[in-house]
Amino acid sequence: MADPLIDRVAAAVARARADFPLGRVAGASGGMLHVSGLSQNARLGDRARVTPRRGAPLAAEVIRIGEGLVHLLPEGSADGVSLSDPVRLEPAPAFAPDSSWIGRVVDPDGRPLDGRPLLPGPAARPLRADPPPAGMRRAMGARTATGYAVFDTLLPLAQGQRIGLFAGSGVGKSTLLAGLARGVAAEVVVIGLVGERGRELRHFVEDVLGPDGMARAVVVAATSDRAPQVRRRCALAATAVAEHFRDEGRQVLLLLDSVTRFAEAHREVAVSAGEPAALRGFPASTGPAIAALCERAGPGAGEQGDITAIYSVLVQGSDMEEPVADWLRGVLDGHVVLDRAIAERGRFPAVDLLRSVSRSLPGVASRPENQLIGEARALLGAYDRAALMIRAGLYAPGSDPEVDAAVAVQAGLDRFLAQTGLPSPQASFAALRQVIAPARPQARKA
Repeated sequence: MADPLIDRVAAAVARARADFPLGRVAGASGGMLHVSGLSQNARLGDRARVTPRRGAPLAAEVIRIGEGLVHLLPEGSADGVSLSDPVRLEPAPAFAPDSSWIGRVVDPDGRPLDGRPLLPGPAARPLRADPPPAGMRRAMGARTATGYAVFDTLLPLAQGQRIGLFAGSGVGKSTLLAGLARGVAAEVVVIGLVGERGRELRHFVEDVLGPDGMARAVVVAATSDRAPQVRRRCALAATAVAEHFRDEGRQVLLLLDSVTRFAEAHREVAVSAGEPAALRGFPASTGPAIAALCERAGPGAGEQGDITAIYSVLVQGSDMEEPVADWLRGVLDGHVVLDRAIAERGRFPAVDLLRSVSRSLPGVASRPENQLIGEARALLGAYDRAALMIRAGLYAPGSDPEVDAAVAVQAGLDRFLAQTGLPSPQASFAALRQVIAPARPQARKA
């Protein structure tokens, strides 16, 4: 019987190379290194290692190829590099996810970040891959339990659905993502931390996610101090890990935090490669890059599993019209908006239900459940329209039966939207039905 460990070691040895093309530094400008002697061998995305006469070797990536020169974007400071320093061209390292990666923290090249040894799997995967054929993909599956009452009822999450989590800083986004990582019904959870602060990585893994969350998770991380091409690869690598488990027939939850930092990293690389900036500083290739990334998630085809994906988006001042937010709303199956004002009054998760939508509805809910969802949204909308008058003491009870009904259940609905730990969506709907019950006599009077 074959030993999987021996197979993985043999595959790693087989991928090793002993000969590499060599070039020389011919110039440097704008944070890039220009290298001669490699034009006939280099490919976009290849890696290179620069060996300065003084200082440590420097890793770099090929981002542009010209006549006679290859242009490299270093993965660190190029201080100390001089003309004619040798440059060794290396192919991009093989990225080979494996089931042994579950419970581990890796970088975008598959190297461990948790201080323990880690072997790649027997088969390498491309960081950029095509999604399953559109005509063969399944529709979104059944509603999945999340552990949050709001997502089990009013904003359901279906198997294979892709939603965006739109939030500013400090409104509970990371805590919500960790709670979903622990609570969503999935076999494997893949978490991509793009441009996260260095001190936050260990805190997220050990304290926010915890041992229970890590027991079925793979974390792919590139901290904010890493070069832009590394941060961009982080999102691609996390998606490749999710595809590996999807192709094994598993149900996968992919959490990517955040697409905004992926887009910013893509912008830095694209502008360095000579692409002009366009919409609010983002080059024209940013939108297609985001769409290509998100299309790789979703329902599988044939015997594949599904990738249910949650992409976080950093929005400044709740500006949902900024380019990244606008691009994402166009390609995802729903969006959830976290509101700072809701967070500041102490309700978590701070979901602004009236600005959020799940495109899995009405398909994943029964007729009575959809009716209940409609009633709850109508009551929240009625209260929102009259909220200023109510807070100012200008609203007279009895002047509008619909607003009276909304006032009667507002406190209960607010508590319900923060409720966690209910065992199933059915239990969450039962709780919602009890919350709305006092409003129904008021609605009949109307």
